[in-house]
Amino acid sequence: MELQALPSRIGQVRRIVSAQLRYWHLDPLIDRAALGVTELLTNVHQHARPDKTCTVEIELLLDRLTVSVHDHDPRLPVAADPGDTEALATCGRGLAMVAALSESWGVRPEGESGKVVWFSLPTPGAAPSAAARPPRRVTVEQPVRRLAAVGPPVDLRRPERAPARSAVAG
Repeated sequence: MELQALPSRIGQVRRIVSAQLRYWHLDPLIDRAALGVTELLTNVHQHARPDKTCTVEIELLLDRLTVSVHDHDPRLPVAADPGDTEALATCGRGLAMVAALSESWGVRPEGESGKVVWFSLPTPGAAPSAAARPPRRVTVEQPVRRLAAVGPPVDLRRPERAPARSAVAG
């Protein structure tokens, strides 16, 4: 959904994200997703230039929910070190909170058209991420036999759209 990152709109987006997660039966993720999107939109409201226009996207793929916010400011955010922030400060903790509540987060520059800041959450019942599991050594002692084709070949240059993706016009 595209919107102006104004305080009145941030609450509306939080409710829309919560409703979409309820629809997908992902109720355990609502609090963390709502807090994360609030922090990302607040950053747009406080820091983005030249305008506050942004796009919020939530995407559910396999065992992961990804929430992203695209704005038109090419400057990349910098996460403050929690030790450098005063105990009673009212700003400077947003990305640190996003990092703490999510499985992963990041920033993707998009040249002069801005950037995308995103975070991901594992869905309930998903296996722990590879980063959380200890590395396993796999040894192949025999050549692997090629399996028979099950269906028609897939053209990887033309990916199909994911069925569980939401972009609501706002």
